[in-house]
Amino acid sequence: MLISQIPIVLFVYARPDHLQRTLDCLQDNQVPLVYAFSDGPHTPEKTSAVVQVRKMLRAIDWCEVILCERENNLGLGRSILAGVTEVLDKHEAVIVFEDDLICVPGTYRYLCAALDQYRNDERVMSVTGWTHPLVTPGDVTDLPYFDGRAECLVWGTWARSWRGMGIDARTLMEQCKNRGIDIYGYGADLVNMAKVELRQNIWAVRLLYLHILKSGLCLRPPWSMVEHIGFDANATNANTESWIKNPPLKPCPPLPTQWPVPVENIECTQLHQKMCGMRPTVSGYLYRFASRLVSKALRAFSLR
Repeated sequence: MLISQIPIVLFVYARPDHLQRTLDCLQDNQVPLVYAFSDGPHTPEKTSAVVQVRKMLRAIDWCEVILCERENNLGLGRSILAGVTEVLDKHEAVIVFEDDLICVPGTYRYLCAALDQYRNDERVMSVTGWTHPLVTPGDVTDLPYFDGRAECLVWGTWARSWRGMGIDARTLMEQCKNRGIDIYGYGADLVNMAKVELRQNIWAVRLLYLHILKSGLCLRPPWSMVEHIGFDANATNANTESWIKNPPLKPCPPLPTQWPVPVENIECTQLHQKMCGMRPTVSGYLYRFASRLVSKALRAFSLR
């Protein structure tokens, strides 16, 4: 597999301003092939923006574009699951972008090199261009590191690692429990997301629990090459800014002359639990239970 043959899979909806910034960075990265999946409008009010986005995609002349214009609205979760599966039926590896993510020059080359390096190593299930100072281990310098928690902000994977993504996150989480794997090990947020995955049409928690179930690793850069620009009122799943906003991006890290052996950095679980929540304690359960009882009593009293 030649590095230049790895396609970008781009998921877009109805944000032309954001999309233009994403397309600009893909052009700067000299991406040769883009599979673009354009979701249909969820409401009539979104139709004009969807039409504008599709016009922008059809106008691309700096790389090959294979455009899928969906008539109906699948929503983010179903769109990504279907689109990545479709492209991985044709290609050994992919790199996935959404229309609210940007990256620095060199990101595409870096991720392609990582996918090429670990293509036959079953221990590695994905690579990503995103990390954050709050979850980066203290001993990381200018080399990438391995993490047991996968990532959904500009990431790449192989067809071999995608197998199993037809299983919902809650089922994968239960399979982890049955094997004695700590489902809170990489943050309590995963447990909460798994419970609402299907109802809220999200998808990334499924990939994360698939990694955890298979003891798979994600290669992260020493500093982030990627930024999320979609924290606004138009976002579907990220309409408030959170801790994941990075400091100003630095230039792409140097390509390693010697890639690291796939072993998880020992600080990763602790850092994710610190940022994303730890296993609930018995006292915490009792406090929340008592709080609910008090709230119910106060509501009942106010209705008298």
